[in-house]
Amino acid sequence: MKVCVYGAGAIGGHIAGRLAQGGAEVSVVARGANLEAYRNHGLRVRLPDGEIQAKVRASSDPAELGRQDAVVVTVKAPSLSDVAAAIGPLLGPDTKVVFAMNGIPWFYFLGEGGPHAGMRLPKLDPGGALERAIGPERAIAGVVYSSCTVREPGMIEVENAPGRLVLAQGEAADRLAVPLRAGGLIVETTDRIHDAIWSKLLMNMSSGPLAILTGATPSGFYAEEGCREASRTILREGTAIAASLGCTVRPDVKSRLKNFSRSRHKASILQDLELGRPMEIEALYGVPLDLARLGGVPTPLLDILVAMVRVRAREAGLY
Repeated sequence: MKVCVYGAGAIGGHIAGRLAQGGAEVSVVARGANLEAYRNHGLRVRLPDGEIQAKVRASSDPAELGRQDAVVVTVKAPSLSDVAAAIGPLLGPDTKVVFAMNGIPWFYFLGEGGPHAGMRLPKLDPGGALERAIGPERAIAGVVYSSCTVREPGMIEVENAPGRLVLAQGEAADRLAVPLRAGGLIVETTDRIHDAIWSKLLMNMSSGPLAILTGATPSGFYAEEGCREASRTILREGTAIAASLGCTVRPDVKSRLKNFSRSRHKASILQDLELGRPMEIEALYGVPLDLARLGGVPTPLLDILVAMVRVRAREAGLY
């Protein structure tokens, strides 16, 4: 199976390594120091119990890689416009595109029933560029659980191996799951992918703003009861938004706070802030608040925190 990972940073590099380990013919779209490392030394994924080393075709230009059986997009949301402009050469008549990303997918309401069916999300797909270039019929939603960091160019360290990927149920997802599982990744498929999206999104929403505003890891900000209570409130508000969209999500708040209170993993959106990279504010926070307004769901704490996050990012020149 020919699979291209579009955006081979931390998460993308981990997925590419699992695919290669599982026997897929893997290529990656990367840039900068990572691209040079992949070309010259291959891909390394350091796991708690070993290391994956794989040779992958690497390019910054998708036209050099050719048509694929599947593409896995793992860029951050602000880079999606670049994907729309360049992904065409990777797509054959039957190529499916998995968006293994945080936040609300750009195609969330397209081709679906339920509340707001057919509604477009211009904050995530300005001018409909992704819809034209890819189309919702190709798109598969994916939810990734994996704490990864690029420790040096071409080398990804995975903290919570083996990691887990949840995919929208279907034949294409089943095919892609074969090499991923063979490579050691836990892969699940579900006919309730929107529930899975919101389950992960609630995790991001309940900790990301606190990380941005404190500059701390969960073990730091959850040492304060005020931050723990803020997280509980965010989870209540976020669960209400999900329910207004027909999603059934019941986060185990007590266990979540207990587990995250020990975590020293720096949130990826905080890493972006510190490294001067564009931040996924709209996909993670802005669009959910827009959906809250559509559903008449009050979100007083999220409104305040997201406003502060936007100011913090704007002051850093990242919003």
